[in-house]
Amino acid sequence: MKKEHKYAGNRKITLADIAMECGISKMSVSLALRKKHGVSEKTRRRVEEKAKELGYHPDPELAALHRYRHNAKEKNIQATLAWFNTGPQSHPFRQNKEFDLYWEGAYANARQRGYRLEAFNLEKISAQRLKTILTTRNIRGILLPPQHDDRTAQLEHFDWSSFAIVRFGQTLSTPKTHYVASAHMMNTIMAFEQALQLGYKRIGYIGDFNYTKHFTAGYLWAQNKRPKEQRLPLLKITPPYHTKDKQHRLKSWLNQTRPDAILTDKKALPLALKNLGYRIPEDIGLVTTSIHDTPIDAGINQRPYDIGHPAIRLLTALISEKAFGIPEYCDEMLMEGRWVDG
Repeated sequence: MKKEHKYAGNRKITLADIAMECGISKMSVSLALRKKHGVSEKTRRRVEEKAKELGYHPDPELAALHRYRHNAKEKNIQATLAWFNTGPQSHPFRQNKEFDLYWEGAYANARQRGYRLEAFNLEKISAQRLKTILTTRNIRGILLPPQHDDRTAQLEHFDWSSFAIVRFGQTLSTPKTHYVASAHMMNTIMAFEQALQLGYKRIGYIGDFNYTKHFTAGYLWAQNKRPKEQRLPLLKITPPYHTKDKQHRLKSWLNQTRPDAILTDKKALPLALKNLGYRIPEDIGLVTTSIHDTPIDAGINQRPYDIGHPAIRLLTALISEKAFGIPEYCDEMLMEGRWVDG
């Protein structure tokens, strides 16, 4: 028959109880249970065994309060994280608001965690020179935002083996690493359903399928639930729209499909429709999948600033775990956006 412990009953076991049983301080018990430095491995195991024996369970509310107080204090800068940029400027994408907000969110969260985020321009530094700089300065973490055009040759020749890496989004094909991104598919479904609630029925989609495949997938999934006569063919068209061929393709698609609303991320589309004599929103409604980088005020806020936060959380966790180099499998972290009325 199992011996009943003197702490048996309804009373909650505390750190002080474990400390008394082990003959050590309450602080040592706290350090041991949180696997912090300051106690030996032998003491840590003894404390864990005693806690299990007594039936100790941490108070989730107190733990949450501790984390809040811990995170609310901005820590002193102890290390630097790298942000790789291929743009013509040393500073990240000022001309792309969404990508710039990635930077701002990541920068703020890095500061909160005791890191400094520094941008490096890959167009001005060779891959070998860049690795030497990072190694010399003991920079172990790298953030990879979406890059300008296809000017990413430097990334193909960079030695990633000594670094933890996190990408923003999936458009960057090299290197294949863990990434954080907006939940493009779910966001497009949300935009489609919001357009339906606003009374639109024939909702079309215009975009570049190569770079917006998840937007496209979301649109097709949402459209598949509509009556067959309301399922419109997608239009793949890229700027500039003012050429005779592009104007003809756009006009033919509009005449064929007769949409009363269009989903898009193309900032030049409103002007192209105006040039064809369409009034917005009287003749046709526009819904954007990214309100930050289009002159369309109804659509999805992909919350790019917020996306910068989990990017830093993931990167610092990888550094802590010494998970350097290209992973065998990539983890993805997706953040749902929110609808914004026009």
